[in-house]
Amino acid sequence: MAKTLVVTPTYDEAENIEKFIKQVLAQGHDIEILVVDDNSPDGTGDIVEKMKSQNHRIHVIRRQGKMGLGTAYVEGFKYAIQNKFDFVFEIDADFSHNPDEIPNFLEKIQSCDLVIGSRYTNGVRVINWPIRRLILSYGANVYTRIITGMPIKDATGGFKCFRRQVLEAIDLDAIHSNGYAFQIEMNFKAYSKGFKLCEHPIIFMDRRSGVSKMSKKIIREAVYVVWKLKFQQIFGKL
Repeated sequence: MAKTLVVTPTYDEAENIEKFIKQVLAQGHDIEILVVDDNSPDGTGDIVEKMKSQNHRIHVIRRQGKMGLGTAYVEGFKYAIQNKFDFVFEIDADFSHNPDEIPNFLEKIQSCDLVIGSRYTNGVRVINWPIRRLILSYGANVYTRIITGMPIKDATGGFKCFRRQVLEAIDLDAIHSNGYAFQIEMNFKAYSKGFKLCEHPIIFMDRRSGVSKMSKKIIREAVYVVWKLKFQQIFGKL
């Protein structure tokens, strides 16, 4: 039976994490979860440790400080590779991504190498965003598609499922971006190596509680990384 790992970076998600983990694990007995916590001051890591002691399908990596989403996922991917998981998810702990979609991703991954949860397939599927942020996100994806040539409508989304072979083919030690830029970089490197990317339409619900991690720095990084990746592709440096 195929093994599935859901990787979830956390920073101050104590309000959500217990319910989130339970909902993820309810999607199937062969699904496990790895929480990568950046030393959350609100005790998120302690909550996960307690749950881990009672359920072997829960794993946790506790880091010394706030080191960013990209490096958290890289640690999670390396864990998945070392432990021979077949399918590896990215998913946020704030319920902006619905864990009930996991079985649909697993069905679609049977004919793809990377499944991307798309907010912009079959219309705009975003709830509770201010119009300015929606325009910014949609525009960023049009910009990315034009420059990179990737045939996907949502290159910046963070609800995804990889085959392990995709992660093994990418030099994870060379990934240094975060936020939107991280998502674009992983997608582009998978696409450039000839893997099949598919989109699955999802409804994105802005976080129920807590504080958004979005910042101007994350946006600027994404703008820069798109060009960096394109030039790396042109000069054979990917």
